[in-house]
Amino acid sequence: MSSEGSADQKVVFASANAGKIQELNDLLTPIGLSLIAQGSLGIKSVDETAHTFVENALLKARHASKESGLPAIADDSGLEVDVLNGAPGLYSARHAQRHGQGSGDAANNEFLLKQLQDVDAQHRSARFRSVVVYLRHAMDPSPLITNGSWEGHILQAPEGEGGFGYDPVFCNHDTHTAVSLLDKPTKNRLSHRGKAVAQMIELLRLQQLNDQQQT
Repeated sequence: MSSEGSADQKVVFASANAGKIQELNDLLTPIGLSLIAQGSLGIKSVDETAHTFVENALLKARHASKESGLPAIADDSGLEVDVLNGAPGLYSARHAQRHGQGSGDAANNEFLLKQLQDVDAQHRSARFRSVVVYLRHAMDPSPLITNGSWEGHILQAPEGEGGFGYDPVFCNHDTHTAVSLLDKPTKNRLSHRGKAVAQMIELLRLQQLNDQQQT
């Protein structure tokens, strides 16, 4: 990894989600990492066949690193709704599609609100959860792994037009507003992904210091 102030180290990001790519690039640029979306390298998404966020993130990162020959970062994240026993969880991006209710962010939000239409406010608790992994190479035996969560509840109807995914229907308990109403710096500071990436940045800085001491 390059030191701060030197040429950026290119790192492949194992995602096709434009919102995630922009968020992570904003967070990682200050420490000299330049994210390259795997799609721009012609790398197709790998099937997410694992049963946990961390296993899925590792699966995606190893695939992207192997195909690109670059270090890789991947995240796996999702929305956990307590009254739905943690669903949609791993399947957050495909929640509506898996139930034959269309596809995409709008369909996911609409279907989730439909599922909760008879649930009162005090039972709509939920959280975003994120796991971020970093691999120096595809066979890295000691990947860096961090995680973060963001507590909140599901609103009765969408609010705002910012963000992506479930942001319009998730009221976070830090600002008590829909995530879609937050400006980018605030979201990056408070979000599940922001927390996981902040931890990752600290681990990468420590790794950088160790590398410098060994040279």
